[in-house]
Amino acid sequence: MRHARRRVVRRVTRLAAVGGLLLGGAMVTNAVASEPAAPSIGVPFTAPPPTGKGTDLVSRLGNSRTAGSWVDSAGRPVVAVTDGKAAAEVKRAGAQARMVEHSMSDLKSAAATLRSAPRVAGTSWALDYKSNQVVVRGDSTVSASDWSRMTKVAEGIGSFVRMERTEGKFTTRINGAQPILSTAGRCSAGFNVTDGTSDFILTAGHCGPDGSVWFADNRGRNQVGTSLKGSFPGDDYSLVKYDGGRAGKGADVVAVGDGKGVRITGVADAEVGQKIFRSGSTSGLREGEVTALNATVNYPEGTVTGLIETNVCAEPGDSGGPMFADGVALGVTSGGSGDCTAGGTTFFQPVTKALTELGVKLIVAESAGGTGAAPAPSASQGAASPGSSAPVTDTDASTLLSRLTDPRNVGPGMLVIAGSLVALVATRWIRAEQDRKAYRQYYSATWG
Repeated sequence: MRHARRRVVRRVTRLAAVGGLLLGGAMVTNAVASEPAAPSIGVPFTAPPPTGKGTDLVSRLGNSRTAGSWVDSAGRPVVAVTDGKAAAEVKRAGAQARMVEHSMSDLKSAAATLRSAPRVAGTSWALDYKSNQVVVRGDSTVSASDWSRMTKVAEGIGSFVRMERTEGKFTTRINGAQPILSTAGRCSAGFNVTDGTSDFILTAGHCGPDGSVWFADNRGRNQVGTSLKGSFPGDDYSLVKYDGGRAGKGADVVAVGDGKGVRITGVADAEVGQKIFRSGSTSGLREGEVTALNATVNYPEGTVTGLIETNVCAEPGDSGGPMFADGVALGVTSGGSGDCTAGGTTFFQPVTKALTELGVKLIVAESAGGTGAAPAPSASQGAASPGSSAPVTDTDASTLLSRLTDPRNVGPGMLVIAGSLVALVATRWIRAEQDRKAYRQYYSATWG
């Protein structure tokens, strides 16, 4: 039995390398021909989750009396306020208050003025709640004359607009030179979603226009699905409809490399200061922190607004990959600057807005087993309530292996879910031997 388990482990590794997609069920997150090794960054559930209290207080007190909120290193909410009464109310609610000069209305007005100025590709701006400033960045492609012009616009707004030059280029993270997955290039898929009739992959809109066909191999033989309902620029999201109509078992699990996964239990809006994790087809699992919200990025292809700004790294091909924290879906990778050697800035499309605009629900775990769906949050609802972990279903090993190795079954999405199905086969063998330690080491999908 021990030898059988080792053979299954080797088979999982080979299929993950050939198929390029380890779904942990049917969740596409590492869409490459060979999955990179996961960095040694620890189990991605070490930071206390944000409470949402700061966001609620900002909403209740209003834009003229507050200037955003964030969580400190201990996960405690902090709210920027402009008057003593607001500070007292924040403290009574159990949060920390920080007095600032400029309100949220001031920050948003500054951003609107920047947006109305002539567009300069290679620039971005975001609301930095912690410093009570609007931070404008220009990459290496911005000319001295364009930067000087933007600086004059910023000076006309006020001293709370901070200008910074950054190395590298602000680019979307698709790698068109290596069209491994799509007819439009290579990207990573994010989260599985459903409209109640069909299942889809939520990914980045810039990965390809409507009608783009996606494959699980670099020869274009194993079709996964077709892009539809994309939005880019302006927003950066799209759906890939599974050819088979269903994501399959384990659709609530995000693969993070090394045969491991994270079970997705809900969806929420990100908070400044929140510790987050991102998984992508090029650079694997990486960790970072949310640094700003409502970011605007002027990519060469067009302007995208309402993004989440982070200090987590990303590289070409990571586009569309999932950003999450404590099992909660937060965003899909849009673009940024830098790389995972030197570091950089990465922007994410909020999942909450994408779900609302697309009219779909996130496929999440249910406490009773199987998968449920987290609804698209409405303006009044905020984020859907998280579900709970669902057990991995036992599956007959011989049946699965025969189906995966039968070339007649390389149909819609078959190779896409190959890695995860074999992972479930391995789960059957390991459980039969009651080797829980090996199970957690190789196939843990319940870290949270």
